[in-house]
Amino acid sequence: MPFLTRATFDYRRRLMAEMMRANGLDALAFTGADFFQWATNFHVDVQTWERPIVVVAPFDGAPFAIMNELSTNHVRGARERGVMWVDDVTIYAEHPRLADRVPIRAQWAEALADLLRQRGLERGRIGVEGLAGPLARVPALLPDLKLVACLAELRALRFVKCAEELKVHRDAGALSDWGQERYRENIRPGRRLQELDFAMAALISEEAARRFPGENAEVRTLTLSGPASASPHGDGMPTGATIEKGHGIVNICNVRLNGMMTENERTFFVGTPSNRQAALYEAARAANEAGAAAAVAGNPVSAIDAAAQSVIVAAGFSEHILHRTGHGMGVQGHEYPDDMPFCHRPLVAGEVFSVEPGIYVYGLGGFRLDDTVVIGASPELITQAPRDLKSNTL
Repeated sequence: MPFLTRATFDYRRRLMAEMMRANGLDALAFTGADFFQWATNFHVDVQTWERPIVVVAPFDGAPFAIMNELSTNHVRGARERGVMWVDDVTIYAEHPRLADRVPIRAQWAEALADLLRQRGLERGRIGVEGLAGPLARVPALLPDLKLVACLAELRALRFVKCAEELKVHRDAGALSDWGQERYRENIRPGRRLQELDFAMAALISEEAARRFPGENAEVRTLTLSGPASASPHGDGMPTGATIEKGHGIVNICNVRLNGMMTENERTFFVGTPSNRQAALYEAARAANEAGAAAAVAGNPVSAIDAAAQSVIVAAGFSEHILHRTGHGMGVQGHEYPDDMPFCHRPLVAGEVFSVEPGIYVYGLGGFRLDDTVVIGASPELITQAPRDLKSNTL
């Protein structure tokens, strides 16, 4: 499957149209890299604070975009491959041209205002993520234009995935499971953590090339060993760090495939864990399984966190909880909703969440298992790497 297809585009456009109808909007304008990719299927290749971009999706009519000249050949190639969902792209330059002139960076707002006029949107109500950056200048150029900040409503468009999106999530999960097997084979005392991660990323990338040639698999690997793993994102001193016998190891083996992210994290032990390590691991494993079991359509989002947290509290380790149980998944690794413990709306079938409760003991290490789960009448775990203590004792 070459990236996501027009089937996903049609699904997302339908969601946009329903949202515009419900809020009395004439168009939506997306300026953030994640929203831009969600709306166009284009893998954004610029920092948008430095080189602003926008895609406008009218209620009636085809979408159109403004992009930086750096993306010129990338856009051309994406069009030729048929993977970009927007045909009408205006390119602006970041230096003056003596020939083949196009708008320059300082004229970004004017270029957008002109495009809105051409499409009869100069008096429209346009939903936007926010009013910052060059977009904020456009209403001064079009006094009858109304930009409506509706970030929460736009985020909600990304909650429920269509069948094609879920397939990509599953494919990414299967590749990440393959990567966890390679970790299990390669973890050993004395091995440097960064070298291990780069080596595993190389193996996973080779496997991705076999499974998904010509597509876009992005691999993120990170290993934390021993006391450093008590800090969920590491202690800031990874260079030269090595695996030691007796260490517990928390690893991340995540894959973003064709713009859809899947998380897969496990805890391993180098040698037989101590009784305390084993007890902490079993509490983390049980919390992970309880959180995943609560990922049922109709339950509140917060039920996932509450179920996992209750297991850790009952085991006597509540003081070692340092973060929520999970978050939404999709175009980004950390998607919406990002306030799981405080979000009490019902879960909806087709949403995708990480379930990653963790226990972190200073001086000893971290204990975390993270799976990607699809919400349904019963939860679907799309990451299947072993969770039992025996399998993860090396």
